[in-house]
Order: sequence, then C-alpha cells, then structure tokens
Amino acid sequence: MTRRFCSAAVPFFLLASAAFSQTPPYGLTQRVPNSSFKITTSGNALASMQLRRVFNGLAFVKPILLTHAGDGSDRIFVVEQAGIIKVFPNQDNVAGAKTFLDIRARVNDDPNEAGLLGLAFHPQYASNGKFYLYYTRGNLFSRFSEFQVSSSDRDAANPNSERILFEVQQPASNHNGGMIAFGPDGYLYLALGDGGGGGDPFRTGQDRTSLLAKILRIDVDSRSGNLAYGIPPDNPYVGNPNGWREEVWAWGFRNPWRFSFDRVTGDLWCGDVGQGAWEEVDLVVKGGNYGWSIMEGMHCYNASSCNQSGLILPVVEYSHNEGFSITGGYVYHGPRLPKLAGVYLYADYVTRKIWGLRYANGSVVANQFLVDCPANISSFGEDQAGEVFVVGHDGRIYVFEEKAGGDPPGTIPKTISASGLFTDMAQQIPAPGLIPYTVNSQLWSDGAYKTRLLALPDTTKIDFSQDGFWGFPPNAVLVKNFYLELEAGNANSRKIVETRFLVKRASGEQWDGFSYMWNDAATDANLLETSATKTFTIRDASVPGGQFEQSYYFPSRTDCSTCHAPAAGYVLGVRTAQINKPHQYDAVADNQLRSYNHIRLFTTDIGEDYANFPKLPDPLDAQMSLENRSRSYLDANCSQCHRPGGTGRVEMDLRFSTPLNATHLVNVTPVIDDLGIGDAKRIKPGAPDSSMVYLRMLNLAQFRMPPLATSLVDKKGTEVIREWIASLPRTHIDDTSQEPPAKFALQAAYPNPLFRRRTSAAAITFQLPASSAVEVVIFDVLGRRIKTLHNGPQSPGAHTVYWDATDDGGKLVSGGVYFYRMHAGAFTSTRKILLVR
Repeated sequence: MTRRFCSAAVPFFLLASAAFSQTPPYGLTQRVPNSSFKITTSGNALASMQLRRVFNGLAFVKPILLTHAGDGSDRIFVVEQAGIIKVFPNQDNVAGAKTFLDIRARVNDDPNEAGLLGLAFHPQYASNGKFYLYYTRGNLFSRFSEFQVSSSDRDAANPNSERILFEVQQPASNHNGGMIAFGPDGYLYLALGDGGGGGDPFRTGQDRTSLLAKILRIDVDSRSGNLAYGIPPDNPYVGNPNGWREEVWAWGFRNPWRFSFDRVTGDLWCGDVGQGAWEEVDLVVKGGNYGWSIMEGMHCYNASSCNQSGLILPVVEYSHNEGFSITGGYVYHGPRLPKLAGVYLYADYVTRKIWGLRYANGSVVANQFLVDCPANISSFGEDQAGEVFVVGHDGRIYVFEEKAGGDPPGTIPKTISASGLFTDMAQQIPAPGLIPYTVNSQLWSDGAYKTRLLALPDTTKIDFSQDGFWGFPPNAVLVKNFYLELEAGNANSRKIVETRFLVKRASGEQWDGFSYMWNDAATDANLLETSATKTFTIRDASVPGGQFEQSYYFPSRTDCSTCHAPAAGYVLGVRTAQINKPHQYDAVADNQLRSYNHIRLFTTDIGEDYANFPKLPDPLDAQMSLENRSRSYLDANCSQCHRPGGTGRVEMDLRFSTPLNATHLVNVTPVIDDLGIGDAKRIKPGAPDSSMVYLRMLNLAQFRMPPLATSLVDKKGTEVIREWIASLPRTHIDDTSQEPPAKFALQAAYPNPLFRRRTSAAAITFQLPASSAVEVVIFDVLGRRIKTLHNGPQSPGAHTVYWDATDDGGKLVSGGVYFYRMHAGAFTSTRKILLVR
C-alpha cells in the first residue's frame, strides 16, 4: 500500500510542479497585420498656410513675447515669463542666445497669468538705451518700470537702472494684461485686465476711476504733477471733473492679451479674452468703451442689465466651440509672404488655431482659418522688417510659409463602413490587426459604455516610456466606440451612437480627432464636420415618468484638440499608468503590457516587472484609498488641461504623480469664480460644499468641469470626490493674501504642547518675503523624517500648515518630543513641539 502510494505520488508531484512552473498564456500570441483599416491625415485640409520652426538651436522656457529694439541691429529679444530676456541675432541657424536681463528675483510668476509680461523699447533706443518692462512682483502688484542698456555691452541691460513709473495692486492673480508698446505717435500704450476673478467681481470694466480693464496711454519722456510719467494732452479724459483716470485711452476690457499697431495704417488691434462663451478682436480707438462686463463679445453678458448705448462691438468674435483664450497678433507687412499682406493674424491659446482677418473701409472683407500650431500660442512677434513670428509657450518659435502643394492628402473616410474598421457592422467586430484595450481610470462620458481599439500601420512599433508619453508611429489610429443604455442598468439595451478616431499625422507630432454619428438603425455612421447634439430617450424606472431625455454631444475637431493637447502628449488613455492592467482577450486574461511586449509592439523589450510600473487605481474600487481613487479620477478627467504647460485657465497640476501639496488644490482660493460660496477654496479639507473642485463637477452651467462633451453629473465619481474631501484633515497649507513680510521666519506652533485628545492639529506658520520653494517637515528626536507638511513653490506672505500627529502614512505617532523644520532657499529654521497623547 505504502509503496503503491509513494510510486503514484511521485509522478503526480512532478506533473504538478511542471504545471505550476509553466508560463501563463499570453492574451495576444502574435501580431496580426493591419491590412484593411488604414487612415492618414496631413493636418487640417482647410489650412491655407503652414508653420516652419525657426531658431532650432535655441531653448526658451515659457516664452511669452518676441520683439526687436528698432535700432537697426536686426536682433531678436525673447521674454521668458519667469523674468529673463534673451537676445540673439535674427538668423535661423543661430546657435546661442545671451541673457539681456535677469530679474527673476523681482518677479512673481507663480500664478499662470503673472510674471514678466511686457517689453517695449523706446523709439529712440538707439541713442538713449531706454526700454520698459511690465511685470508682476510680490503679492500681485503689477509694476511698470524703465530700464537702461549697459553702457559697455549692447547685449546686456543694467539691472540696477530700474526706475519705477507706477504700480497697480491686483485684487486677484489672473487678468493682468501685460502688453506694452509705443504707438506711431511716440506715446506708450499699456493694457491692464479687470483685476481677475470671474464676471468682473471688482466692477472695474465700466469704472473709469480705475486703471484696471483699460488700455492706457502715457508719455514716458515727461512728468505730470507727482506722477513719474506724463499725461498726453489729447488723452480723452484729460481735465474731466469726474475723477476718471486721465491715463485711460480706451476701456471696457476683460483681459486684453496682446495688442499691436498696424505699422502702415497705425490702427490699434487688440485680442480680448472672454469669460465663458466668446473671444473677441477689437479695433481700439480713442475713448472707446468695449463693453465688458455689459457685453461678452457681441452678446449681453447679463441680460437683465444690458444697456448697449455707446459701446463699441468687436470686429470679429468666435465662440468657445472654436477656442477658449484669444492671443492677439499683428497685421502682416513682412517681406516674404505677399499673400498675407495687410492680414491681421490672431490665434487661440488653447486650440492652437490661427486665423487671418482682412479689414477694409470699416468692414470685414475676409476672416479665415490659416493653420494650427503644434504648441499653445502665447504670443506673436515682429522683427524690424515686419516679419511675424509665432511664439509657442513650450519654447518653440515659428514663421509662416505657403502651404506646400506636395503634401499628401488625408484619407479620412466619410462613413465608418468605408473605413474598414469593422468586418461586421451590425456586431461591430473589429477588423484583423486592430488591438482592443481597456484603461484603469475612465473619462466620464455621460454614462456611455466604451470600447477601444489601437491600430498601427504595417509593422511599425511604439516607443515605450514608463512615466512619459508613448511615441507612436505616423498614421497610428486610436478608436473609441460609444454606446448608450436605452434602458438604464440594462447592458443588453446598449446602442452604438458614436465612433471617434484620433489619428497621428503623416508628418510631425500632432494628432487630429474625428467624430462619426451613427444613424438610428445603427447600420452606419457619418463623419461630422462640426459639433452636433442628438437627443435619446432613456427608460429609467428611478426617475419621475419612468424615462428622461438625454442630450448627447458629439465633439468638433476643435473640441478634440482642446483636450488632446501638446502638454498632455496628445494621447490620453494609451500610456503606462492606464494600460497597466489585465484585459480579457477572449478566453485569456492578461496584462496588456505583457501581451504588447510579447507580440513585440514596442521598439524595446520592456521586461515583465509590471508591478513596479505606474498604475492608476480604479476610482470605483473601494479596496483602494479614497485619496488615490480621487486623484486617479482627477488625472483621467482633468489633468489633460490642468498640468504644467496645459490649457487650463488656472494654475493646477492634477496629474496622479504630483504630490497633493504641489497640486495647488488644497486651501487655495478660486480664481475664476466662487459660485457665490463664502470662503470657498478649490479644495477645503472637511468641507466639500465649500470646495470648487466638487461643486464644479455638480454644475451643469457655465462653470461646469470638465467643460466639454458632458451634460450629466457623474454621480459615482462625484461621490468619491465628496467623500475624499470630507475625510481630509487640516494638515494642508492655508492660502493667504496679505502683504509679504520683510524676512523669512518660522513661528512657534500653536498649540504647543499638542494634546491630541483636545485638539486635532497644531498650526505652524511660516513667512516668505518673496516667492520660494519651501519644505516644512516633522522629525523625531532621532532625526527621522516623520511627515512632510509642505514641499513645493509658495508665493510671498504668511502661510500656515497643520500637523495632526500622524506620519506620512496617516498613522498616529507616539507621544513625545518632535521637531519641525522649514527650509526655503538659503533660510533654514528648526523648532520643537511636544505631542501629548
């Protein structure tokens, strides 16, 4: 018995060992050629121009202006937002640039719309060496100053030559304006925004006693009374008895972002950034009232108080279906492109589109799309000859060129059936060679169920990156199919309503988005040329009447480019943190990265250590922490715009990888609008009903977030965010708005001792006289780091962080003596706190 048992057991053991050591099956066993689904795009077919990058040998950081000195030297000056001006010869092959001026120590560029914003050279710069800057300093003061060039080096300014002409306190961090330029009359013109916030909360737009929301005109070569500059005698409000500022040339602007003078006619053109619906181009005249905040574009901003008498309407406007933030440009009078002669060039920062406006005899002759830009457009610029440059906020600079006639045409099919996407249209069976994929954290699409496909041409491959963007070959295509449940909760009632393609261009790095609307019978879908809306009846027993009408939005190509933007790498879902998950391939479930690597979809072998690769948690997975689930949701739904270099109008970084205290979320006062909530914050710990991130997700009106292609509230997603905010302790930095102190300081904690049973947290306040990277850390008596309370950039002022007696993992620590240390630049200070539990 025993012998038979043993002899039988041995082969069983060997078989079991062999089975356990066998490699698990792969979800994809081989790469199937993509033979039927091949789509190409060479860019927007409507483009009549193209852009060519220049000065490739130079690198700029957040450039926001390009100009010349007018001294005949043919040099280019580029202004970087942080406070640096670079100078270099106007030669395409230039290899290096010199630093003309560095005033970063004086500039506060923490908010998105602050920094060194304007540069203008005196008309007699060649003889007097004077130039002028407009920048934000300290606690949001806009300063206008005169500087002089070095007496010994024409490529260097004298940083000690600053003469302050005036300062304006900004009530909020946005809408600083910032353009300055000398007019053909020799006077200096300067643009100021309305002071920020949303909806003109400080009522400066129609208040001529304020310098805000105006274009000013001053004389820098004289002085009037106690002013450091002169008032031109023909300014429109000189000598008025109403207290109106005599510097005002024109008024009623929201945030004039770049104006310019037509160097032939002298006309003053201005792009004014809109609120929530319209962007506008204005032709500015003496004493003109351009309507804000009575009007937004050509439309009443508030229908109940819309007296339009005396207002000057825009020359042209465009809606937020086309863009979100205008960048004013120049009338082209350059020597290279006669086709553009006399055309006013302007752009949208977010959608990166550039238009050309031809205006004559008081009317618009033509206004057409010219080209889209690979970068967000922070400004245009002119050299001394009148050639116009396009300034990308990512550091790249371009010039216009005639569109090359040899560009291959795109092959965007008019219908899905003609695309070769499906071998079975009724069942939506993908063609061979298309790879299905799923993501860890989904973008909310009004409850639509989605399937996703990846198509690469021929045998091309992907350049893999663990933490960065994947590099796709030309003509790669990402496909999403959208299905609505016509009976809520019943998967069998799903009906396909939309298919979207995201196609990488045949040349360059840009991608183009296309949307197809399926017909009512779901037999085919047609390519849409613009956005559209369609209503579906959804049966739902939980709502009154047992059904509701769902308005479903089909995005335009411009909408697609708003989110699929350069800063986000164009592609949102196909990246490591999203793809690092199992996918059900027929009968086999396998990690997608493992399957892709097995069929050699990547240019390099990425191994199989996927547990250490980035991975976004599922926001609805209750086994994960609330913070990680919430951060994952914000990453998938918001970070494409709200990230460094992104298109969001406020400074936030909502990427999952960004530490919470560096996101500019917690205890930060909202900039755009507070929805009427007193003491509102972007996120207010413990108070979701005072937190704009949560409230904007619930809002279906103007301040809805995310703002595109959604009309329904994501109930499950918002509940995750609500629970997370409610659970947050007061351990995060408090935002302040007081005048910066004279020196760095770390104050005593309060209370100290911290009796944990009586008080939830101790307040630790530190002071900054200037913007600085700040670290505040708790240590124990052995010098071990216990908790990081703050680590990141911080604006000037007094700020408070809170320690709730927990470590970085959220665990309560033992009672005893602890130390808190502040480090900011060269300043370091350490103090003691006693914890009693």
